[in-house]
Amino acid sequence: MSITFFHNRLSFYILLVFCIALLIQLCIHWIRFAKLAFHKHGHRLKRDDELEPVSVVVCARDSYEQLSELIPLLLKQDYPQFEVVVVNDCSDDETEEYLKDLERCENRIKPVQLRQHLNFFNGKKFPLSMGIKSASYDLMVLTDADCKPTSDQWLRSMVSGYGDGTEVVISHSRYRQTGGLLNLMIRFEAVQTAMMYLSAALAGKPYRGVGKNLSYRQRLFFRNKGFTSHYAMAAGDDDVFISQTASKRNTQVVIDSENTIESDPPQSFGFWVRNRCNKYATIAMLKPSARSFAALHYWSQFLFYGGFIALLILKPAFAFASGNPLFYFLTLAGCFLLRFITQMIVYRGVCKRLGESHLLPGLILLDFVFAILTPLFRITGRLS
Repeated sequence: MSITFFHNRLSFYILLVFCIALLIQLCIHWIRFAKLAFHKHGHRLKRDDELEPVSVVVCARDSYEQLSELIPLLLKQDYPQFEVVVVNDCSDDETEEYLKDLERCENRIKPVQLRQHLNFFNGKKFPLSMGIKSASYDLMVLTDADCKPTSDQWLRSMVSGYGDGTEVVISHSRYRQTGGLLNLMIRFEAVQTAMMYLSAALAGKPYRGVGKNLSYRQRLFFRNKGFTSHYAMAAGDDDVFISQTASKRNTQVVIDSENTIESDPPQSFGFWVRNRCNKYATIAMLKPSARSFAALHYWSQFLFYGGFIALLILKPAFAFASGNPLFYFLTLAGCFLLRFITQMIVYRGVCKRLGESHLLPGLILLDFVFAILTPLFRITGRLS
């Protein structure tokens, strides 16, 4: 049976864009994201005599309740020698008194009290800088007050990523599962983001990290003059700094779903949206290759769904000579199914390694939602 082409230019152009977007998505998933999906844990946990002293740096503002849960978990870490540097960033609650009491009975606690804000620094860059400068050891592991280690092996797992020449260790931080649509969206977006930067690092092109679970050497921070190149931006203490300092030679990736960091998710949709827009505002400061790849992925994702919906609505460009469009719609469904199967294979591996396997049942719906939201976040962030 022959196939006839109807000269419907709009449908043809949309079909062309759809096919190109599909091809790009397949290549991105199998060439880049598969590096994370099929990554094998290559770092063994080091013995005590192989571990160098570590400074765990935490910034806190009005976080007494969170610190009272975090610090006992940090002090229980199975690690021979470490300190916990806690920067109290002008808190108005009981944080200062709590840290002073801890300091009296626990010599591993090192409080840094800040009582004045600096107008020319935004976000947590100034308190984090003060915490890094106050650290006693060259090797540092960073986390936040609202985080909790999932085991007593977390610190050992992070430091086990260090080898000869390593100055940066990148890892993942997941959000606690609380139920509800917002929590589902937040956790899925975190997996998508982790898939982007972790797979890039595994490909030898690191461009960002997440400050909740990140490690680098103090001398690297001083050598690159800290956050001075982007001090006016509210975000960027993790992604921009890593983009400027990390390389294939000095960076390792640690992915361990059993020994990682878990944090409380935002409880407000508006707060989460503002936080995402602030993150995307730092895109201009990232490496050009990272910006190009992110744009290619997100826009091809958007055009794939947009083209698919448009082709379902508009008059088909291809149909049987008899006028039966069944072949056209079956081909369109086959293209959608091809990408979905690819996603399921890749996401299954990624979610398993990140400890988020329960997100898979909502993959199609969540992927479609973020195909729309992510370009909006990017545009809003860049405009801001």
